[in-house]
Amino acid sequence: MVRTQAATQQQHANIESLGRSWQRSLRAENKSPKTVQTYREAVEAFDGFLAAQGITMAASQLTREHVEMFITDQLARWKPATASVRFRALQQFFQWTLEEGELKQSPMARMRPPIVPVEPPPVLGEEQLGRLLRACDGGTFQARRDRALILLLLDTGMRRGELAGLKVDDIDLERNLAVVLGKGRRPRACPFGRKTAQALDRYLRLRATHRATDSSALWLGKAGLLTSNGVYQVVRDVATRAGLPDVYPHQLRHSFAHAWLSNGGSETDLMQLTGWKSRTMLQRYGASAAAERAREAHKRLSPGDRL
Repeated sequence: MVRTQAATQQQHANIESLGRSWQRSLRAENKSPKTVQTYREAVEAFDGFLAAQGITMAASQLTREHVEMFITDQLARWKPATASVRFRALQQFFQWTLEEGELKQSPMARMRPPIVPVEPPPVLGEEQLGRLLRACDGGTFQARRDRALILLLLDTGMRRGELAGLKVDDIDLERNLAVVLGKGRRPRACPFGRKTAQALDRYLRLRATHRATDSSALWLGKAGLLTSNGVYQVVRDVATRAGLPDVYPHQLRHSFAHAWLSNGGSETDLMQLTGWKSRTMLQRYGASAAAERAREAHKRLSPGDRL
């Protein structure tokens, strides 16, 4: 009787209910909130697509064709990188259903992810960076916060989520270090320069007068702590004031990597500073303005000029 009931439940379990169970499992594994959100959005998008197509069958009845239809739809709506992220998230989801005994076979078995063309974003030059910083001039709380935030992004190449998660105690102004919690919950020390230290010191002095000064969060806004979305909005607002409306936070990470490599920094050190565990990421980020770096290197090393 118990076996029959379990088999019936398995037969009728749908994507929505399994997705909720998977989220609980991910949280139990102490996955980062960002990872849980990414995975949840992929499953919800897949479930929403099936519903829009009038497909209401149980998860055990889904086939490779259903997933291929969904990925094709994602490629038509979003960039290939987004479709790839959702493909890999669904792979993890169906792997979990196998491990939990909910499915006997994954509909994604032997499926390959969509190809993602390398499209490195443009990096910012010195003139553009100067405009960003000039847009943060002033002695107000917002101006000092924005300048410290922009400089820390530029000087460390840390991710937006890492920056948003900083606590006051994570900043060491004696050694010019910020300790972030990176991907995989791995802590990483991010060194920064003297000008960034000065900007942080000025912000912290004014932060002490904020009504939320007792908060452990480093970045504060009008309503309290600044979230990851709040950091995104700060960068966009500063960029708009600077006449650079297309600039977004992750572009500053690319600009950091480009500046580091252009000035002779080693790739190994760059991987350590940015928290990359794979050289694939190094190649992807290093692709930004790689041609420019090659031309500059040729000017210094031209064999013809040595004759």
